[in-house]
Amino acid sequence: MADTNESSVDAYVYQNVVKGELNWIAFIRMSVLIVVTLFAVYVNCVILYVLNSKPVFKESSRYILFAHMLFNDTVHLILTFFLFFFAVIFLKLAKAVCSMILFFDSTTFYIAPLNLAVMSLERYVAICFPLRHTEIATQKRTGIAIIFIWLIGCVNILMNIITATVLDPNFFSVSMFCAYEQLYLKLWQPEVISWLNAFLFVSVTLIIVFTYISIMITARSVGTSLYLHVQYVIFLLQLILPRCLSPLIYGLRDDAIRPLFKHYFCPCLLTLVTSWVSTIL
Repeated sequence: MADTNESSVDAYVYQNVVKGELNWIAFIRMSVLIVVTLFAVYVNCVILYVLNSKPVFKESSRYILFAHMLFNDTVHLILTFFLFFFAVIFLKLAKAVCSMILFFDSTTFYIAPLNLAVMSLERYVAICFPLRHTEIATQKRTGIAIIFIWLIGCVNILMNIITATVLDPNFFSVSMFCAYEQLYLKLWQPEVISWLNAFLFVSVTLIIVFTYISIMITARSVGTSLYLHVQYVIFLLQLILPRCLSPLIYGLRDDAIRPLFKHYFCPCLLTLVTSWVSTIL
């Protein structure tokens, strides 16, 4: 079963990745991927350096979770890039090495939504229970929450690796193309993964929706003036500003309209300013 699965995956990778990608399009895709990945990693590293520069960031659970999210995303970006690169060049790796890469790549993938859920809960406590926030959201409890995030995030991939090891004692002694499909030795594995993914997605969605609604209710109950200010900002950003900027964006891009716009806009603006100043004086 393992040999059949491996051969089918190898054929799939070769047909869909190697033969179809070893051309100039593949070069462009790889170049774009490298630029985007390096830029994202650089931005994340700069923000991580900033968060590490002051003690106040290290003591706040909010910034600890944010730094953890940046670190997790950086690791996931790097590992995903290498997995794509290995697939493009049709490189086989030792199954032990590949399993380790897939373990951290999968774990960091699942950690991202879990970390967002915990960050939402932290904001929920800070806004809805401000007097107890410092008591609940401590550094120690934040660290424990991060440990639980990692434990939950590695369930899927760890189950697949253990299953592959039990069903195939020689699993780590050979090389393979580094793909998640190589770990699926039984038909029930993808189905279980799908159910776990659905459960995770629903759970995280419910947590985020619950915290958002609770925060909105609390913000509305704090005072009518605050609620009106929030509604005004939303009204301004969603309805007014887009309709003010759209004529400028699309009008100034037109070569026929741009010079005429400048010609009529500047004298009119100058006239308005002059009349306003003369009125004041």
